[in-house]
Amino acid sequence: MTWEVVLDIFLDALKDSALVFVFVFVVHIIISVFDSKIANFLIKRKKTAPIFGSLFGLIPQCGTSVLGADLYIKKYITIGTLVAIFLSCSDEAFIAILTSGIPEKMIMVLPLLGLKLGIGIIVGMLVDIIFDKHNKQEVVETDEVVEEIDCRSHDHEHSKIHIYLIHPLLHSLEIFGYVFAINMGLGLLMGWIGQDVFSNFLISNRYLTPLFSAIVGLIPNCASSLLISELFIEGNISFGALLAGLLVNSGLGMMILLKNKDSARHIFIIIVTCFVSAVAFGYIACLIVGF
Repeated sequence: MTWEVVLDIFLDALKDSALVFVFVFVVHIIISVFDSKIANFLIKRKKTAPIFGSLFGLIPQCGTSVLGADLYIKKYITIGTLVAIFLSCSDEAFIAILTSGIPEKMIMVLPLLGLKLGIGIIVGMLVDIIFDKHNKQEVVETDEVVEEIDCRSHDHEHSKIHIYLIHPLLHSLEIFGYVFAINMGLGLLMGWIGQDVFSNFLISNRYLTPLFSAIVGLIPNCASSLLISELFIEGNISFGALLAGLLVNSGLGMMILLKNKDSARHIFIIIVTCFVSAVAFGYIACLIVGF
């Protein structure tokens, strides 16, 4: 691997991480200002929260999964809402397909969006039904967090500045550093192994492409979703394999989750649920439209 390639990987990692930082910082400022209102809104609509999560996840920005994971760790959203966000988000994959210039591929973005939105909502709601007791415990803790923030925000003016600006900035910088390290590490790994290896792995057996695509989609980097999209555009994988790969691909959200070791069991459940859902719906799509 040449220094030019390493420099390109560094610049790409810096650019992607900077975009995540800006997105997360802006949203966290909004959340800090309307903290109690947002928390109470989600609490009162707990049963339908996965709908909002799935809609939010459709934003073509890798920061959505990062923010979703962060909100889950802070206990602002339910486990099902996070699953809905993960299943519906796809980084820049939609943009890559829309700009391919191939009409028959471009038109597939609409059913892809609809399926990811619907699957995110359905699976998210089912997960929340199963983990209803866990969600109730989170709601109680969230109420306490909201009250604590409200009390502190009325103490002093400098306290408001810290809550509304400094804390979101420091938290976003922490996420930026973590995201950059992961982006850089995965970029170097994929550059060393070579994109051809992943491509050949995906198309080695057409009946296993939904499974292989989901495995590649687990790689927490936008490069994996773009690779899957490119192979679909080139006609090397089916729509079902594309769906499987993009359903499970949640950017760096999974890695942000793994930082929180306190909820290891639930993190494992989230990852397995997303992967199994992706493979299952990928094969269902293949049975309908072909491998």
